[in-house]
Amino acid sequence: MSYTIIRNAQIVNEGEIKTQDLLINGERIEKIDSTISIKPLHREIDANGKYLFPGLIDDQVHFREPGLTQKANIYTEAKAAVAGGVTSFMEMPNTNPPATTHELLEQKYEIAKNHSLANYSFYLGTSNTNLEEIKRTNPKNICGIKIFMGSSTGDLVVDDAVALENIFRHSPILIATHCEDDLRIKENIIPLRMQYGDEIPMRFHPIIRDEKACYDSSKYAIDLAKKHNSRLHIFHLSTSNEIALLDNTTPLSKKNITAEVCIHHLWFDSNDYSILGSLIKCNPAIKGPEHKPKLLQALKDGFIDVLATDHAPHTMQEKMTHTPNGNLNYFKAPSGLPLVQHSLNMLLEFWHNKQLDLVAIAEKAAHNPAICFGVKERGFIREGYFADLVLVNPEYKWKVQSDNIYYKCGWSPLEDYQFKSKITHTFVNGHLVYTNGLFNENHFGKRLEFNR
Repeated sequence: MSYTIIRNAQIVNEGEIKTQDLLINGERIEKIDSTISIKPLHREIDANGKYLFPGLIDDQVHFREPGLTQKANIYTEAKAAVAGGVTSFMEMPNTNPPATTHELLEQKYEIAKNHSLANYSFYLGTSNTNLEEIKRTNPKNICGIKIFMGSSTGDLVVDDAVALENIFRHSPILIATHCEDDLRIKENIIPLRMQYGDEIPMRFHPIIRDEKACYDSSKYAIDLAKKHNSRLHIFHLSTSNEIALLDNTTPLSKKNITAEVCIHHLWFDSNDYSILGSLIKCNPAIKGPEHKPKLLQALKDGFIDVLATDHAPHTMQEKMTHTPNGNLNYFKAPSGLPLVQHSLNMLLEFWHNKQLDLVAIAEKAAHNPAICFGVKERGFIREGYFADLVLVNPEYKWKVQSDNIYYKCGWSPLEDYQFKSKITHTFVNGHLVYTNGLFNENHFGKRLEFNR
């Protein structure tokens, strides 16, 4: 067996921080104790002064493979994920072709099996016509189905009321939704397009995709879930208005309706369009600064259950598409930004700023995704669980620069930002995959399994 001891780590787990040793035996955590002695050892890591977190589980990423690999692929983005302490991801179906059948979905699993350094699962996409595929879904080996209830992704939008009713009525598995009201968005575009044509300034993005578009669609999804007793998970809440739709009194393990906030909706606000423009154009839109503190408080208070990224890379050339007049083309500049490498670093900045404590970071980005989706034997630092672990130096300043960005697109909206903490080691299934900028690619991640 291959034994690794992490010594003197401040283990952040299940509501407390304890200084302990941790023994990894092969793929799993064998022992956690104040002092551990064992021979022979394969590796010993002195973690004195460092924090050990459970590996983050990101329940919403876009890794673009197959078909959109000029932007990203499963290998590059999973590599960026483990460098950022994300050891498991759940990936979206809006690839090319869209993953709306189980045969297409299994092709993605096969790619990940041979190329992903992180653990993985993939959502089955929904359409107005694939109800029979949805019914075939096995809750034990797929994270969920994804409904786009907005205009983000073309053919994957489910805009037929009968189809929506049937999906909520018959889905055997968690339904994850992107909630924006398409009709409201189209109405909001009309006067701006009349004034600006294709050159609508990016500052109007949160006016086009406004609070009402989000609230109305989220309420519609919640009403359907309550009507059919469906298991609903609402992605990327971006407004404080939607918090009133949620519950913080029911324990997470018993909730039928859960919600997620993404790191960029806590970090950026509408004032940032003046500098970053299309680089932070995403759906739902980053909105006014009044929403950020309320969303963060809702996350801490349990109205919002999960923290994720919605990592969505595009090439810089795509992001900077211009009109013949030389101005940014609002409609052709795609929505989405790359974040999976930097989400834990960003959360640690909230800790440095006394806005979020370390146990809350572990809870919202690791424990709660595991509970919410029923992920088997991951998301916690427990004896017998898979050794998905992240070691953090809390006092190590470093700057985001082009030579330390691992996304295939090669850019980040955080470039030149100086973080105060640094991820030094990432273990996936007991394998030390990342150490201070170096990768060991001898082992790939595993397909996530679910206790359902």
